[in-house]
Amino acid sequence: MMPQNPPSVSLPLHLVADLQDSLLMAMTDLERLEGLLDHATGNLLERFSTANHALGNLAGKDNDDLISIRHSLHQAVTELQFHDMATQLIVHTSKVLQGCSWRLAEEVIEPDEDEIPLGVDPMPDRPSPVTQSEMDAGSVELF
Repeated sequence: MMPQNPPSVSLPLHLVADLQDSLLMAMTDLERLEGLLDHATGNLLERFSTANHALGNLAGKDNDDLISIRHSLHQAVTELQFHDMATQLIVHTSKVLQGCSWRLAEEVIEPDEDEIPLGVDPMPDRPSPVTQSEMDAGSVELF
């Protein structure tokens, strides 16, 4: 039996460099998205806290409407777990993009004579850190 070589595709260096640049730009966009999510989540938590504090001033008036409002605020804060899940997905996707970029460079670009190869596989072990598809109570599965 003859040993089989893995399939390969020959690509021009400029095409690989353009692809690598695109992957790095996507990583930058994901980092910006993470920052926007962090900012929006911080603002939401601050507003929920302000609303909850204002409701505390109405403590003597413990009626059904006030209880319903407090319950809705509590559920809204719980749903902010979306931020954590979205951040995990962004970090995971960034690692995949970075791994693809490094792998392209390793396969196509000849290292300098004095350059030491990384020798690491930067690709994540798992396909995705988050498996949820909805935000209903009890539907969040982080691990």
